[in-house]
Amino acid sequence: MTTKNTPPAKTPSETESAPEQKPHEETPFEAAASICSVLVVGLFILTFLAQNFVIPSGSMEKTLLVGDHLVVDRVTLAPPTKWMPLVHYREPKHGDIVVFIKPGTIDADGKPTILFLVKRLIGLPGDRIHLHNGVVYINGEVQPQPHAEPTTPENFSPFLDEFPSVPPVGNGDPNTGTPDSWANEFPSHVVDGDLVVPAGKYFMMGDNRHDSLDSRFWGFVPRENIIGRPLFNYWSFETPEHQFDETGIGNTIGWMGHVALHFFTDTRWKRTLHLVR
Repeated sequence: MTTKNTPPAKTPSETESAPEQKPHEETPFEAAASICSVLVVGLFILTFLAQNFVIPSGSMEKTLLVGDHLVVDRVTLAPPTKWMPLVHYREPKHGDIVVFIKPGTIDADGKPTILFLVKRLIGLPGDRIHLHNGVVYINGEVQPQPHAEPTTPENFSPFLDEFPSVPPVGNGDPNTGTPDSWANEFPSHVVDGDLVVPAGKYFMMGDNRHDSLDSRFWGFVPRENIIGRPLFNYWSFETPEHQFDETGIGNTIGWMGHVALHFFTDTRWKRTLHLVR
């Protein structure tokens, strides 16, 4: 004879359904707090971790093109800080593409101003540098640089390609060429035909070697001027050279209209998310 187990009767508390809960509506204060949180996080990232830059000139072609928009890592090459001990830091090294503040830049009123540049790091503190027929020698050894524009009989320039055998000539304008301060300081850094990079300074050159105002023209970059290194190109748009030098509200509106009309046709889609090396 078998027995059949019957489940115990449910108590009223088990059989009654839970009361329906009304969805919580966000108050204006909570909405404002959420927006502020996003803004604070975004501001922190742009200030301390990453920042976007646009390439305004052709001094780094073909590595970087006018109209490339870059995300720049501001942490790796920054001076180490105690409040972020888990972050990986390192010193700049040969071949790094670096974003930095151009030294000695002044405005129309003669006051110091900030001008961001992007170049390739060629010389570290203590390096002895010279160029022969456009080929870079560091401490007497040839440096393979396939990214650099080659020197040909058509583009050969004694100052650019036999540096530092031909000294720079100051023109009094540090923004467009060689400042007098670098022309006067230059001979003190030349030893036996080599330019010797002093402590705490770096020597930068553009990959487009014959169309680049770089350390050959205005001197060394102090360590504290180095901002970071580009990570990748998040958007690239075909842009005329010197477009970003144009000023005025009319030019700005006209360029924005051009971008809107030609966004799909003039965007360089193959360079989207392209790593910078």
